[in-house]
Amino acid sequence: MSIPPARPAWWARGPHGQTIWGRYGRSRHLVSFEREILPTPDGDDLVLDHLGGPAGSPRVIVLHGLEGSSQAVYVQGLARGLQRAGMRVTVLNFRSCARDPANGDLLPPRRPRLYHSGDTRDLDLVVQTLAAREPRAPLLAVGFSLGGNVLLKWLGEQGARSAVEAAATVSVPFDLAASSRHLERGFARIYASHVLKTLKRKAADVLARFPRETEHINGDRIRFAQTIYAFDDYATAPLHGFRSASDYYLKSSSLRFLSTIEVPTLCLNAEDDPFSPAETLRSAREAASEDVKLKVSPWGGHAAFVTGRWPWRARYWADELIASWLATRPA
Repeated sequence: MSIPPARPAWWARGPHGQTIWGRYGRSRHLVSFEREILPTPDGDDLVLDHLGGPAGSPRVIVLHGLEGSSQAVYVQGLARGLQRAGMRVTVLNFRSCARDPANGDLLPPRRPRLYHSGDTRDLDLVVQTLAAREPRAPLLAVGFSLGGNVLLKWLGEQGARSAVEAAATVSVPFDLAASSRHLERGFARIYASHVLKTLKRKAADVLARFPRETEHINGDRIRFAQTIYAFDDYATAPLHGFRSASDYYLKSSSLRFLSTIEVPTLCLNAEDDPFSPAETLRSAREAASEDVKLKVSPWGGHAAFVTGRWPWRARYWADELIASWLATRPA
């Protein structure tokens, strides 16, 4: 396993410098995917994006973060690194994601729902589908942020039955309630405000398309929600069968599932992650099974981990670490 660089890039210092550069300083066009529309048992669709490689080589399922997609810069960067390491990639775009009308990607939802941090059913469908197609090819998985929480929860639910042989996560908010509170403080509120804009728009679209199924949901409360907690309380929870945001966080936080993971799993987090308090890392380390290795860097921001002497020679240490670890994964 590679050793982290001694310090972050001087031109992307601090948690916010790292996080913002990690989002806006990278190309969104590093790889070209082949798209597949996979029907779901409940009558909806999943958008999968595939990146090829040698036949029979390991296939890595990648799960993006909140309001991300296969076009997110961190997904593009990791996908290129995995392909160079001889692996194939399948990105699971969560429901309502990777569906930009401006790019001709419009696939309106056919069910009155979105996606959330604890929904593992779609991941389970993708795992089963890919495993059935190529039963001899190793199946691996990587999750970023919200997608990492989904992945860890699914691994804990599966235990020794997991068809995924090894996994890695980046910047997971292990405790969703703590992360939600953290995003209400200081500069972190800017990140929350940014994702709330698209989340509110998507929720409003679901309410408009399915008025009968969503008549119990107050659209005005969603529209005026100022925090992630409020949105989850008014939209995420009632759309997906939870009593409240607190109930959703309690049942969906991956912290509760770390102890039952039984495949090699690497979790990379930064102490200065502006999306999650550092105290949750100690809780995660205490809860994790022997198969979970938590690697904590003092710097890195949220899903960034940028280093290098100059911006035009930037390196993204998380990509390098994960590609290397999966290529030489423990048995």
